[in-house]
Amino acid sequence: MTSQDRLSLTLSALADPTRRAILARLARGKATASELAEPFEMSFPAVSKHLKVLERAGLVEQGRNAQFRPRRLKPEPLRDVAGWLETYRCLWEERFDRLGAYLKEVQHGEEK
Repeated sequence: MTSQDRLSLTLSALADPTRRAILARLARGKATASELAEPFEMSFPAVSKHLKVLERAGLVEQGRNAQFRPRRLKPEPLRDVAGWLETYRCLWEERFDRLGAYLKEVQHGEEK
């Protein structure tokens, strides 16, 4: 799979608020599927489907601890997204700088 395909898979997984909430919970530490399902008003199979999407995107990994299978966050795909977004930072900063300069011009014009 190419890096672009992985990025698309990650962004698609992040597009859903339930999946983002699951990742936020896993950022605090490992949790079982039951623990991850607790805050949601949906069936356990529905939460399980969200977990499968996150696992396919490489954002979540399932471990094994006796009869429990805790999930944990895998941050590498998030780093890839952050790196991709970083390529646009220069563009954003340049535009904000131009906007700041324009606003100063407007303010000075109004003061005169």
